[in-house]
Amino acid sequence: MEAPANLVQTGLPPIVLHGYWRSGTSFRTRLALEYKRLSYIQVAHNLRTGQQREANYLALNPMGLVPTVQCGDRIFTQSSAIIEWLEEVFPSPALLPPKPPARAIVRAMAMTIACDIHPLNNLRVLNALRNQCNASADHVQNWMETWINEGFTALEAMIAEHGGQYCFGDQFTIADCHLIPQVYSAERYGVPLDSYPRIRAVALSAQPLDWVIAAHPDSQHDRDLAQ
Repeated sequence: MEAPANLVQTGLPPIVLHGYWRSGTSFRTRLALEYKRLSYIQVAHNLRTGQQREANYLALNPMGLVPTVQCGDRIFTQSSAIIEWLEEVFPSPALLPPKPPARAIVRAMAMTIACDIHPLNNLRVLNALRNQCNASADHVQNWMETWINEGFTALEAMIAEHGGQYCFGDQFTIADCHLIPQVYSAERYGVPLDSYPRIRAVALSAQPLDWVIAAHPDSQHDRDLAQ
């Protein structure tokens, strides 16, 4: 695998990733950084204690969400947009296929997770269900399973048509950057994956990859923060 030019050679300042070890969006961003063999500095913000709502972080990201990426005086938010930026600035090794129709399919897979599954199951939504709607633990679990299952049903069909070792053929792509953290989240919350053999196969194929191991939540320096 050919690594892109390093940051010194490109003249770019260091990349700083503001995130949280267990955050799915931080995980998908780390996957892209690790896949492209880019060095980066991590700054941890403990979502469980509300550090993402502190004034110094809100000055970077007014939404108070992770991740945020700094590169010099440039600030980037929204993980999918950050990954697209990395792909444009560091195009090799590629996270998108070369032809536009294939790229659109890969993006659709990624957006199924980024737009239709993850936002309904992130921490602030689950906390709102518990605190504002008085949802029981069973109701919260059913909520998560509903949206994961709906999205995974669509993804299973897309991978059946377009997949191979990974979501799209045998190339690791942006779709895999999104899928692997979502599978991690599903397993963490005990959502059965028996109905999604192709999704499970992609996750298993990716499990031993060095960039996946490096990006995994269990490999992060802040994993011992309050959970």
